[in-house]
Amino acid sequence: MERTEPPYAKIAAELRRRIADGELRPGDRVPSTRQITRQWGVAMATATKVIATLTREGLVRPVPGVGTVVAASAPTSAQSSARATRPSALTAPRPAGRPADQRERHDRTAGDHRRGAASELTRERIVRTAIDIADAEGLSALSMRRVAGELGVATMSLYRYVPGKDELITLMADEVFGEPELPEVPPPGWRAQLEVAARAQWALYRRHPWLASVLSIIRPQPLPHGMVYGEWIMRAMDGFGFDLSTLMHINVLIVAYVRGIATELEAEVEAERDTGIDFEQWLDERQEAFTSAIIAGGFEMYRRLDEADDVPFDLDTLFEFGLERLLDGIGILIERQANGRDPGLTGA
Repeated sequence: MERTEPPYAKIAAELRRRIADGELRPGDRVPSTRQITRQWGVAMATATKVIATLTREGLVRPVPGVGTVVAASAPTSAQSSARATRPSALTAPRPAGRPADQRERHDRTAGDHRRGAASELTRERIVRTAIDIADAEGLSALSMRRVAGELGVATMSLYRYVPGKDELITLMADEVFGEPELPEVPPPGWRAQLEVAARAQWALYRRHPWLASVLSIIRPQPLPHGMVYGEWIMRAMDGFGFDLSTLMHINVLIVAYVRGIATELEAEVEAERDTGIDFEQWLDERQEAFTSAIIAGGFEMYRRLDEADDVPFDLDTLFEFGLERLLDGIGILIERQANGRDPGLTGA
């Protein structure tokens, strides 16, 4: 059976053509992952795979505070044709001149460039560059050496601003938690307020699939921007007579629920990056095997699901369904507290 080209490869090929034809010139911004999802109607994971592919090929690069742009070294069609007709570096005659002097000038220029880049270093630039790398290629691609390479500086120069990779990841997490803004005036009602907090966090994990894996519920990191969400949740539940322990447990329960579902986001992005196929393609390739297992096992409910074509299911629908049921349970807790039937975690 002939295998069709995966969506990410088709989109990457189109952007590659635009770069080669000069429609996108060095320094021009390429479509962001959000723009790719809207323009081509694909999932965020597919859009991320597109950017990661072009980055790996050296055609684009992330620029802190700007976005992903066409790399200065990206070849145009004319350059590619000219390159094909030029003799290679191995066979071409050496130009006349003084090679030693040329090398010295080159080294001096490169050194000046590195010193200039290092003088512009800030902790914020380092953190934003690290976030761009993790967003495009996953946390496994992140290293102090890689960040330094993207910034054009020596690796050791980063340690004047960040002690090490672990501290860098903590700074990255706190930085992205500061991206979305909770409304200055909370919506009326505890349920609406908890929905705002939960959905804002879900959107954050959607943009940064690596984030869920670096957080801990049992050993939480000191993230001032992340603590804003906990403060919001506990304030929403304050005033119902709950003790502080109950308020903290409600807060952690909601945070843990959103993070728990979000851990699958990174797994899906990594799987698509490794295999080149998205979730729908993965299911399509295994449809026959699933159907055979259902028939052989006599699974009636699965048979009905298999035959239906209008049963939506993905991580977003799972998140929304679970959130509503979680809030339903908190509503029951509030009712019991109001009726004096729930003494709280520290009550007698």
